[in-house]
Amino acid sequence: MSEKDSDNKKNEFESALNVQKGVDQPDSINPDIIKKFRLKKKIQHTVDEYVDGILKGNRTILSQVITLVESSLAEHNKFATEIVEKCLPYAQKSIRIGITGVPGVGKSTFIESLGKYLTNQNRKIAVLAVDPSSEITKGSVLGDKTRMEELASDPNAFIRPSPSAGSLGGVAKKTRHTIILCEAAGFDTILIETVGVGQSETAVHSMVDFFLLLMLAGAGDELQGIKRGIMEMADAIAIAKADGDNITKAKLAKIEYQNALHLFPPSECGWSPKVLTCSSLKSTGIDNVWNTIIEYIDYIKKEDFFEIQRRRQAKYWMYESINEALHDHFYDQEGIKEKLTIFEEKVVERKMNSFLASKILIEDYFKNF
Repeated sequence: MSEKDSDNKKNEFESALNVQKGVDQPDSINPDIIKKFRLKKKIQHTVDEYVDGILKGNRTILSQVITLVESSLAEHNKFATEIVEKCLPYAQKSIRIGITGVPGVGKSTFIESLGKYLTNQNRKIAVLAVDPSSEITKGSVLGDKTRMEELASDPNAFIRPSPSAGSLGGVAKKTRHTIILCEAAGFDTILIETVGVGQSETAVHSMVDFFLLLMLAGAGDELQGIKRGIMEMADAIAIAKADGDNITKAKLAKIEYQNALHLFPPSECGWSPKVLTCSSLKSTGIDNVWNTIIEYIDYIKKEDFFEIQRRRQAKYWMYESINEALHDHFYDQEGIKEKLTIFEEKVVERKMNSFLASKILIEDYFKNF
């Protein structure tokens, strides 16, 4: 075949389209932005500089330290713990209030209404709102600032939403540390909103002075589905959304709860929990809720129970911190992930029972000491 015939044969298979190579596409994320973000996550000040900023009420510094507290990096946690220790002498001066309730009760709306009421009285409040995290993706919406728009813009209020993943029912040592930091920053009222999933109520109750349970009226049997333990923990119950056509239902619910509380044994301090009604939208009954909180605090201080409870909580969290440290140390051991995978397979395939597997792993762990 001649050279000319060869070229003609080749052209038969070539497309008429001529595609230019073009230029390489840039990364979808600007590397300068990534660099800037990483720099922000680094520790930017010394321990003393952070402490000084917190004591001066610098909210940017406060937020940065809380981020270090919530960080999963050991370096950040160690650094944050030093800051918390130095802030401790300036803390312990606030009223700590835990707020929980059934889904749809309007915890965020209530907190905003109560928060606005308190800031109008020149009180400085910090809201620690624990957002539910996905157990699958570990992601969290962290939407409390959007739900509390008015309060978020109040100069006397500080709102800090935190993801609940990885801690005891959504709150634990991280929340305890955040309380201390907020108190050192000058906030005299700390409101802690729970996820409302059971275990978080117990954790919050162990770190607050007053525990408020929000309930709804007109949602079927008022006492159905409410754990007795949560009712016993409550220092007061507030029937929310008591407005419009719901007022009569709220009054009936109030009577039902008052009757139910009489069946419970008296609290250790001798306080009889009160049942109130309120409307966050109409801002009615909010003052009664706050007056009840103050009445309770005055009562337990007079009975010396306030200090007893604070000391008991400090002891409780010492043991919780030990348990958490042991838990973390076990799972941080070299090769533990591989061992767990091997024993998981044996347990799942029924080649070994769960108790024996855990015993072998624990014994193997202690051999390193």
